[in-house]
Amino acid sequence: MEMLELQRLKNKFDIIGNDAGLNRALETAVAVAPTDLTVLITGESGVGKENLPQIIHQYSRRRTGKYLAVNCGAIPEGTINAELFGHEKGAFTGAIGERKGYFEEADGGTLFLDEIGELPKETQALLLRVLQNGEFMKVGSSKVEKTDVRVIAATNVNLAYAVATGKFREDLYYRLTGIQIQMPALRERNKDDIYLLFRKFTSDFSEKYNLCKVSLSHDAISLLTAYRWPGNIRQLKNIAETVTALESRPVTPSSERIEIGPAALMRYLPDEKDSMLPAPAGPAPAGGGMSDNDKQMIVKALLDLKQEVDRLKSIVEAGPGAAPATGPAALPHYMGIPQENEPEEQMIEPEAAAASVPEGLSMRKAGDELIERALAKHGGKVKPAAAELGISERTIYRKLAEWKEKGRKP
Repeated sequence: MEMLELQRLKNKFDIIGNDAGLNRALETAVAVAPTDLTVLITGESGVGKENLPQIIHQYSRRRTGKYLAVNCGAIPEGTINAELFGHEKGAFTGAIGERKGYFEEADGGTLFLDEIGELPKETQALLLRVLQNGEFMKVGSSKVEKTDVRVIAATNVNLAYAVATGKFREDLYYRLTGIQIQMPALRERNKDDIYLLFRKFTSDFSEKYNLCKVSLSHDAISLLTAYRWPGNIRQLKNIAETVTALESRPVTPSSERIEIGPAALMRYLPDEKDSMLPAPAGPAPAGGGMSDNDKQMIVKALLDLKQEVDRLKSIVEAGPGAAPATGPAALPHYMGIPQENEPEEQMIEPEAAAASVPEGLSMRKAGDELIERALAKHGGKVKPAAAELGISERTIYRKLAEWKEKGRKP
């Protein structure tokens, strides 16, 4: 597909990005659209799988027919068969009349079955029959009916694993996987796509509510693109709109745009590690104290520095020609990760590590000085400073935000 044609397709379906994996998925969708082959779309939740079935339908000979989308995971197990295939009057309690199912409603068109991995085993058998010969029976009926429907399915689970564990029929799996289209996760896409999407979402939200458009500083863009985005595009859109709602302001004749820095953006990026852990039992440290992770990082940096000083001191004291001791044997593992073959009971807790810091040295002050020196050495650039200290960029941005609130300049 020519690049100009591909861009027209993206504009038509409001798709943002230039990633090679995204382009390949779109090109495959257009290529298989003229056929009636069943298509399986795979990818994590929130990557935008719902766009591909619409593209396939619009580029197929069925485009004048109905397009119906069904979320299989949102329909209760007890009613899924009636929803898909219809039911007769009196088929079950509450069936006060005959009802058409989605397969009958979509006759001559396209039916998109999202979250197909959530279908019950009984329904999987009925679906297999429809895919093989277009036949189905309504709930409460013995009459075989026919339908001409193009089925497109999507899943965010590993169907091969579901087959291996007995949760998904093997014959249905092979019937669905003739044509597979993989939608890439946001973290796997071209990093430029992340900011393009962010800018699109903030622009749309700003126009809707007459707010100043939000842009990001260079460092904030680096922070945005470095984040893992476990919730993919859906999470990015939610955060982009939240940032715009809380950081922007109404448009005025003199102000139509506002720039957000990394410290402000960081407040809206959830910490994945923290979000996976239970809430702490005790209260948070007073006065905005450091987290245990920050303390561990700083203690490790201090001990690394102390070890290097001791090593140099031993060289001077030993005199010329002496072979100083080297290696990490004298350095305990304060980060909670034992060396190979090291038993866990030898691990030293952060509190014990803090006790080995020279007397009178404030951990917070020492940490601040280490960060300040690293930033000064690298001209205020966070990424190389974090790499030198062996800590995350988020830790430094958090410290910068804390200093800003206190009116202190690094």
